[in-house]
Amino acid sequence: MQDVRFDDIPALEALTREPFGQWGPEFEVTQALIDAFAELSGDHQWIHVDVERAKRESPFGCTVAHGFLTLSLLPRLHPRNDFQIVGYGNAVNYGASNLRFLSPVPAGSRIHARSRLKAVTRHAKGTLLTWATEVHVVGGGDKPALLYEALALYQPTRGRG
Repeated sequence: MQDVRFDDIPALEALTREPFGQWGPEFEVTQALIDAFAELSGDHQWIHVDVERAKRESPFGCTVAHGFLTLSLLPRLHPRNDFQIVGYGNAVNYGASNLRFLSPVPAGSRIHARSRLKAVTRHAKGTLLTWATEVHVVGGGDKPALLYEALALYQPTRGRG
């Protein structure tokens, strides 16, 4: 695995790419997980939690995961890169530049994700990286369930005071 310093802009830019990398681990999205997320989030819409009604009335024929549940699983799904960023003091979530829920994640399905380094920007407080990620239902075809561009700000080590 290649080590790349967080502040080596040319080296990081050389790692940006168009095609997504390898798939990360698969994870099963169970009805119990969907129900637990409904409790946590307060989103009890029937399309997520009412199995019998979803069988009868949903265009998907079953319950489906909340989009934000799928998004929240990204750390678990994160694929390994062939490089690691080193030399920084901390990395903080700086937000998102794109988020789309494009197809359902049916209860009981398995999902996996792949990502790519999309952009590198020098920032007054460090280096801002844009990571593009797509989540797919395993065996669900070419259309992703989720597309997401995350912004991560890598900052230098701060002196202790």
